[in-house]
Amino acid sequence: MVHPLFEKHRATLDGALAAIQNRGYWSAYAEMPSPKVYGETAMDDGKRAFEAHLGKRFELDQPGTTGWAGDEASPYGLPLRVSYPQCDPQALIDAGLAAMVGWQKIGAAGRAGVCLEILDRLNKQSFELAHAVMMTTGQGWMMAFQAGAPHAQDRGLEAVAYAWREQSFVPAEARWEKPQGKNPPLVMQKHFEIVGRGVALVIGCGTFPTWNTYPGLFAALSTGNPVIVKPHSNAILPAAITVRTIRAVLAENGIDPNLVTLAVIPQRAATQQLATHPAVKSIDFTGGNTFGQWLVDNCRQAQVYAELAGVNNIVVDSTDAYRAMLKNLAFTLSLYSGQMCTTSQALFVPAGGIDTDEGHKSFDEVCADLAGAIDAFLAKPEVATAVLGAIQSADTLNRIASAPSLGKVVLDSKKIANPEFPLAEVRTPVLLACDATDEAAYMEERFGPISFVVKVADTAAGIALSERVVRQHGALTVGLYSTRPEVIDAMTEATWRGKVALSINLTGAVFVNQSAAFSDYHGTGGNPAANASYADSAFVANRFRVVQRRYHV
Repeated sequence: MVHPLFEKHRATLDGALAAIQNRGYWSAYAEMPSPKVYGETAMDDGKRAFEAHLGKRFELDQPGTTGWAGDEASPYGLPLRVSYPQCDPQALIDAGLAAMVGWQKIGAAGRAGVCLEILDRLNKQSFELAHAVMMTTGQGWMMAFQAGAPHAQDRGLEAVAYAWREQSFVPAEARWEKPQGKNPPLVMQKHFEIVGRGVALVIGCGTFPTWNTYPGLFAALSTGNPVIVKPHSNAILPAAITVRTIRAVLAENGIDPNLVTLAVIPQRAATQQLATHPAVKSIDFTGGNTFGQWLVDNCRQAQVYAELAGVNNIVVDSTDAYRAMLKNLAFTLSLYSGQMCTTSQALFVPAGGIDTDEGHKSFDEVCADLAGAIDAFLAKPEVATAVLGAIQSADTLNRIASAPSLGKVVLDSKKIANPEFPLAEVRTPVLLACDATDEAAYMEERFGPISFVVKVADTAAGIALSERVVRQHGALTVGLYSTRPEVIDAMTEATWRGKVALSINLTGAVFVNQSAAFSDYHGTGGNPAANASYADSAFVANRFRVVQRRYHV
């Protein structure tokens, strides 16, 4: 019998399956915070739901609770003072493994149906989640709503769709008959059981606590595994809201809610101990290279899906839409103050300049015009604060302060006041010019609103340098501006070799640091910036095993 939630959400799943096959535009969840879609009172209801968490204990009724922890500092200066249950990791593991038995029994279709119900419930909480994401990460409101809620939910749904597709290829049973010539055939009945690998640990990041968490969470959950969500210490609330909703849906459908738990672990050593536990069979991580590489090197018992640092770059050869190119780049470098894993850091520009629809532009003119475009884009304070958001980390503020020592300052960073949040640390981008030989400056990730215009000998040298950067240091995004087909072909082939996504001549309302679920593959898994992709078959297929039994009939 088909699970009722699978039938309830079958149209959504079918839409997602079609989308990952044809890769066209499709979204299950509305990205605009429209009252017509979410309800006339959704905005106020969501804000009140968020505010109801402040200054209180976030109850989850998890096993092994030993105390309460949590010290999130809002980049907007809002006092949060939320505390979360701190649980014994072994108790969470034991409870998850116990819950795994019932989760396996409802089958792949049942798991897909429950996951779809969870995502539907989370979508209805989008405004609550958006406020939680905004106030813990420093994202602007619109980004916090879109990336923190519907876009994250789309990424979760994408993982469920891939997981269902891979599991649906496995038949539940088969009758096996092997002819034996004149003798009776050998006949066996075979059954095939899909079994999760074990406990999945999903380690969240501080800047995108839902967008970067939902793919691994739902990939692991829908393939039969219990999940422990370990959020970043400064972005716990969005994860806690998510876990509470998941646990509620599980309980409503007769599944032990301890299948999914929240692990608030302030100490890195304790996180390392959990990550290396023999019962942990998969780990999803987004964050810095040091800890990410430690996970890859030390968690031999688990499959580690890691998104790490990279040096995203753009080669600028020529353009027939100079002003539109500059405007697009200005937005790209400003969005969320460069605190995105996809933000471009290095722009490779030929020393001899570039040809444009406004005539030839020298290297210095390109630098000056880009600086002017950023200034013009952020000229209105209400636009600047909405786009830039706030700086989340003191480390990022320190990087901005020290950035001028890395090159010639083309555009200095400025502090902007946010009237609504006077304590917010808002900074405009810093733009530096340097030579290609100054590799120590630009050839490592400088997380935050810090970018370099790098002078290269010519376009061919820029393409070669881009490929080397990707191969050695990794990148999630690479861009190109060129009017010449042969240059586009050369750059395309370079990105095939480097295994990185390429955006060509973006001059409209699509930006190199944006990634659309169901259409764009976020990461390839083929360069040092990430060993997996959101999402493809490889992202889900190794999270379950097929165990067979057979007997003569």
